[in-house]
Formats: sequence, C-alpha cells, structure tokens
Amino acid sequence: MLIAAFAEHGQFEPRKIAAALRTSAEEVALTVGLGRDALQRRSRIQSGKTQRRLRELVEVLNKVEPRFGSELMAYAWYRSEPLPGFDGRTAMQLVREGRAQQVLEYIDAADAGVFA
Repeated sequence: MLIAAFAEHGQFEPRKIAAALRTSAEEVALTVGLGRDALQRRSRIQSGKTQRRLRELVEVLNKVEPRFGSELMAYAWYRSEPLPGFDGRTAMQLVREGRAQQVLEYIDAADAGVFA
C-alpha cells in the first residue's frame, strides 16, 4: 500500500482507503473505532483523532501486506486473526482500543522471529 495513494491534500482520505480495501468508508470508520459519521463531514475527517486512526490502520496494513501478498488479505488478517498474547483480540480490536503501537511492536517482533 503506497501511503500517497490514500492521501489528498496532505491528509488521509477515507474513501480512497475504502476503495482499496473494497469496502465502505463507514466500515473503515468502524474498524478503526470511529463512529459512522466521523468520515462523512470534512471537519471530522480532518480532526486529529480521525487522521491518527486512519494512519494507524494504514501503518498496520503496510507492515503485514508483504507477508500476505495483498492489501485485501492484510485487511482480512487485521479484522479476524487473534494475536497471541492479547487475550484473543485482533489487530482491529486493539487499534479500536487505542493500542495500535502495541500491534506494530508485535508485528516487528514476529518479523524478527521472537514469536516463531
């Protein structure tokens, strides 16, 4: 996933992320822990919280896409694969809880062979 492909005027654009993942902007909002309306008003899209959550989603997907071979497979992993050591929570659930940094650290550790 090229980050620039998801940006417009220096900010993440939810409709571009949704198009790449073949889903709706509302679904993207829910997968990052935002309300459905958070991605409908320009002022809400530009808010710090919304942009941070969208960035976190893209960062996680970018880290795992090489291992799965596509953005869609990375997105499926993000939504459905329980992560060891996180009480059965998925990356999506952790990002929704504001724990994206822990997901990124887990991915880095797994890539380094810590959890192999």
